[in-house]
Amino acid sequence: MSLPREEGDDERAPPGVLLVDDDEVNLLLTASALRSRGMQVREASGGAAALRLLQDWTPDLIVLDALMPGLDGFETCRRLRSLPGCELLPVLMLTGLDDDASIERAYDAGATDFFVKSTQWSLLCGRVRNLLRSARTHHELLRSRAKLARAQDLARMGSFDWRFGPRGLRLEPEALRVLGRSPRDRRLGLRRMLRMLVGAERHGMAALLREVLRHSTVLDTDATVALPDGRRRIIHIEAEPEFDEHGNLCGYTGVIQDVTDRRMIEDRIKHLANFDSLTGLPNRRQLMWRAERALEHARRLGHRFALLLIDLDRFKGINDTLGHGAGDELLVEIGRRLRACLNPGDALGDLGVELNPLHSHRVLEAVGRLGGDEFVALLPEIDGEACAKRLAERLLQATRAPVLLEGREYFVTASVGIAIYPRDGHSVVDLLRNADVAMYSVKSAGRNAAQAYRPHLAGQSRQKLELESALHKALERGELVLHYQPKVEVGGHRVTGVEALMRWRRGTELVLPADFIPLAEETGLIVPMSEWAIREAARQIRSWRDESGLDLSVAINLPSRAFERSDLVEQIQRAAVLHGVPLRALELEITETGLMKNLQEVIPALHRLTRSGVGISIDDFGTGYSSLAYLTQLPISELKIDRSFVHNLGITEQSSAVISAILALARSLGLRVIAEGVENHRQREVLSRLGCDTMQGYLFAEPLPAAALADWLGTPGAPTRTVWAPA
Repeated sequence: MSLPREEGDDERAPPGVLLVDDDEVNLLLTASALRSRGMQVREASGGAAALRLLQDWTPDLIVLDALMPGLDGFETCRRLRSLPGCELLPVLMLTGLDDDASIERAYDAGATDFFVKSTQWSLLCGRVRNLLRSARTHHELLRSRAKLARAQDLARMGSFDWRFGPRGLRLEPEALRVLGRSPRDRRLGLRRMLRMLVGAERHGMAALLREVLRHSTVLDTDATVALPDGRRRIIHIEAEPEFDEHGNLCGYTGVIQDVTDRRMIEDRIKHLANFDSLTGLPNRRQLMWRAERALEHARRLGHRFALLLIDLDRFKGINDTLGHGAGDELLVEIGRRLRACLNPGDALGDLGVELNPLHSHRVLEAVGRLGGDEFVALLPEIDGEACAKRLAERLLQATRAPVLLEGREYFVTASVGIAIYPRDGHSVVDLLRNADVAMYSVKSAGRNAAQAYRPHLAGQSRQKLELESALHKALERGELVLHYQPKVEVGGHRVTGVEALMRWRRGTELVLPADFIPLAEETGLIVPMSEWAIREAARQIRSWRDESGLDLSVAINLPSRAFERSDLVEQIQRAAVLHGVPLRALELEITETGLMKNLQEVIPALHRLTRSGVGISIDDFGTGYSSLAYLTQLPISELKIDRSFVHNLGITEQSSAVISAILALARSLGLRVIAEGVENHRQREVLSRLGCDTMQGYLFAEPLPAAALADWLGTPGAPTRTVWAPA
């Protein structure tokens, strides 16, 4: 049995020929002639012997005598055609007859060619070579067609031929498979093809064909077809025009391909590119595209268009407390609620095409996720600001309803900023920026509301941004200074210490704490600023001792965030050692609210500070929500009565009652008490009568620079200064 030949084998292996003849002499002579020309010849003396050989061996060609006793050449040829591998085998029929009937009979039996017997062996060998060459060509053609058919089958593709006239539309088997049809439907017909199209695509395809035929152009389109089994598939059709010898269009040749899977992948990629993977809402890219289109329509048609920026309030608390999984659940639920407030056209996502002129620009209406916990709502056409505010209120109501997370209800709110074209900007970037400004104004005012943009809001935001930028550089440039306000023991007419109050010398302007301390706390700059204040206070204590002989303790306001630093105690100790001052000369003031905010973290640090000699004072006492139980455990030495109680002394009885209670509490706990904000003699007299002898306020002195404080202490009538005596 011969092995299958591969490309290039023809140059190395001679062709195999099976020679069949009942005449021994002719068999010998013919075999000798073929062998002399480089062919491998096997011989059979009759048809039956030849069929037996073909059971185990397939030659490249068969030379078969027509007239043989028993099984003649015609019958042998008919039988061998049914053997595996012999269907297309070239067969040369040798005959001594030279009549048309024998020739027709040879072809009918399946012969490839015939040759009249003669002794001109060169003619016979030439005919054999031609048959071998034709067989190889035919074999390669069949292989190429098989590869093409396989490739088309894998690609779900098939070819077709469309000719004008009787031939009509002819589809190859591969094309029929694409359409779910059998080979019997080869002449499917153009009308039947059009009837396979779905819905309005049928009329659209007919119109397209008329246009293509009118201009003799290439046909290149996609169509949705309904297969016989009910499935719907997307078919790509591509065809080139063909012309006759006179240059007239005579038909089209092309391919059809099932591109359903590819289109599904493309649609998936498009969806991922334009829609948020978590909430399924349009993402930033899609929102910007919709906003640009809405802006174009508003500009062309002369109507107003609104952009609403929605930011969830305190979303970080949910993430930090319950984890990002719960945060994602919250975003999905809020996204669903926001979307329900509008009628968005979420299917519109092709960034490469314009809106269908038949569709209104209102299909651009959408709510999408800009990123994080920020959402955007687009209203392509509104009557006025009131329309946008009505939607904003619906959005706020949607967010206020409780959200079920991990089996428990949680409440979230939102802040909404509104910007309207053309009043608040002429580009999407401007509108988005101004909506952001309006939204942050809501955040500053307490959250859970909506605000339309106003020009003065931008000024406030710009001023705040400039102030924040300058504050970052204030430490580097040495623009921060400390002013000192004395604490006065009224009965003994002496100064017991001072409170250090931070000021910012910005150029020639002196910025007060109320204008920059909240910003410092918001940005986190308050921590390095407080660390600087500790070092500066220690330096000033040393300077007063060396230059004026003053022995003053200094109280520094410390935010609760400063206690997040694990090395806070070490920082204070290093500052004291660096300037050679005792730790008892430093006192820390922390507000009641700040103390309770991180109580568990603050208590250990307070104990370490107290053991090292640093005094602890609770500032603004009475305005927070401290627990008396904690007050008995804290290592504090002083309470400062908030100025709000001092302000109404002598005017309302309630203020006196509160201060009396604080003084009684302090005496029972062995704590010092200072009343701050004393501005007139009435307040001083009432405090003295209630038993509070240490005070601080403008009645005695305003906060003064370090040098001015030393001069003030030296003026006649000033409280007695404490003098430091070196050891």
